[in-house]
Amino acid sequence: MNTKLIKQKDFFLLILGKLVSLLGSNMQQFALSLYVLSLTGSATIFASILSISILPRLLLSPIAGVFGDWFDRKRTIVLLDLLNFIIIGIYAVIFTINGSLTLPMIYILVILLEITEIFFGSAMSAVIPSMVEKEDLLDANSFNSLVMNLGQLLAPVLGAIIYGSFGLKIVMTINSLSFLLSAISEMFINIPKKHKKPEEISAKAFKMDLIEGINIIKGNKFISTMIYLGTIINFILAPIFSVGLVFIIKEVLKATDFQFGIFQMVLSASMIAAPIFASGYIKKVKVGKLCYTSFVSIALSILVMAVIPSKVILGSFKSNLVPYILLSIISFMVGVFATTANIAMGTIFNQVTPIELMGRTSTVFNLAVTVFIPIGQMIFGYLYDIISPSYVIAISGLILIFTVKRYKIALMELDEQEDGIRGDAINEI
Repeated sequence: MNTKLIKQKDFFLLILGKLVSLLGSNMQQFALSLYVLSLTGSATIFASILSISILPRLLLSPIAGVFGDWFDRKRTIVLLDLLNFIIIGIYAVIFTINGSLTLPMIYILVILLEITEIFFGSAMSAVIPSMVEKEDLLDANSFNSLVMNLGQLLAPVLGAIIYGSFGLKIVMTINSLSFLLSAISEMFINIPKKHKKPEEISAKAFKMDLIEGINIIKGNKFISTMIYLGTIINFILAPIFSVGLVFIIKEVLKATDFQFGIFQMVLSASMIAAPIFASGYIKKVKVGKLCYTSFVSIALSILVMAVIPSKVILGSFKSNLVPYILLSIISFMVGVFATTANIAMGTIFNQVTPIELMGRTSTVFNLAVTVFIPIGQMIFGYLYDIISPSYVIAISGLILIFTVKRYKIALMELDEQEDGIRGDAINEI
């Protein structure tokens, strides 16, 4: 890991602020799920609360993308963190006064936080690329991935302890203060002012800039490639991890709750291990080749995974222990490859996207790769019910291989383009 980045005050404060707010948000999300289930006893109601978050994302992503490119990014992220501090603080006060939160209030809270997250993500998308040198982008994204994944691992544990001991009010209070601390740390960060605000803010200016962003996406082969790849990857991988593996472990292997818990820890560990143990390899390989190699490795691992729940493997052992261990090992490998691919894709996206257009392109990217997740979960979830899970996973692996092969040339061209730029720079010297 590049220690030079960690020693940079601005980068260190940025990552620290993101980690603090991430811990608070994920703790609250975990505690809120337990609270809603205890309040209603209905998993369906909680699922509906989570699903409504897609509505503001669909409606506001284009607006947030343009605004993220218009306004001072430092001021935006500080103000949005302060706004989250106020919103969650108000809810903590209401909970203190009333002793509870109603379902409509929780719906409103989820929507409000999703709206601020959309605008925050748009402004934040260009911060790291504008803060670090181009040659340090891969290290910066690796370190950011490591810290954020570590936070996601710790948050449920902390959330369970605090919620179980003190209740939702204290969790919300801690989350509110986490956003305040994050905003304070961001006030001391020097973020280059590379936004592009029009002389007059109007509907016409918004439309022109939105169209400009869409044209950039259409005209830039590498940006469109990243969007297509990210969409297919999430369409395939999300159902495997959220539906397929849960179904196989609980229904096919008949694993205990303890075994399932260990399996979840293995997946979390893979996301933390990738930036640490693969950092040397990541830095040696060009990002286009790294992305391609990671995707091929994921696809091949998934095809191997498809064999485990088959009758041939299950019938060869008296207990589920060996298939369970094999599935855990391969899932760990997929997690490592997927995390590496995410780092590579993020670096490619940062390299090829103009910083002044990062907001609108990143929101389109995030919307595209997110909106197809529930569709994939519904389609593949249905397939798990009607055919063998081995066939479903094999289909996923084959689709992934076909997709990666389809975009291999585009990924390799990115490395050639980067070599050409370096060669021109050397000749100029």
